[in-house]
Amino acid sequence: MSNLTLFNPFNKITRFDPLWDMDDMLDRMMMRPAWREMEAAEPQIKIDVSEADGAYTVKAEIPGVKKEDIHVTVDGNMICISAEVKQEKEVKEGEKMVRCERSYGKAMRSFRLDQDVNQDQVQAKYADGVLELKLPKKVVAAQKEIAIS
Repeated sequence: MSNLTLFNPFNKITRFDPLWDMDDMLDRMMMRPAWREMEAAEPQIKIDVSEADGAYTVKAEIPGVKKEDIHVTVDGNMICISAEVKQEKEVKEGEKMVRCERSYGKAMRSFRLDQDVNQDQVQAKYADGVLELKLPKKVVAAQKEIAIS
C-alpha cells in the first residue's frame, strides 16, 4: 500500500480569505472574535426545495415560532419567508441565566425559483416547527408562430 498523498497546490488558494491565518490562530488559542460569535447567534431559516408534478414543494424549519408570526410572500418566482422569533423572558427570583443559546429576532429567507408560481393556488401549512409550501407552477403558453401576410 502506498502512503503517498496527492499534492494540490491550489488547495488553500481556491477560497480567498485574508483573515484565514488570524482566524486559525484564534481558534487554536480558543479566542474567537466577538463579531464571529454574533454571526452564529442570528436566527436562521433552513429550507428544502423539491420539484414534482408541475409544482414546487418548500419545507422550511422555523422551530419555536407561532404560525401568526410567520409571513410568506410570492412575487412571480421570488419567494420570501420571514418570521419573528421571540425570546421568553421568564426569570424567577433568585435565579440567574447561566447559558443562553436560543436566539431571537427577525429571521428572513428569500430565494428565486426557475419558473413563476401561480399565486392563487399556493398552499401553506405549519406543523411541528416546519412550514410546508405547495407552489404550483404558472402555466406558460406555448410559443405560437404568427403568419405574416
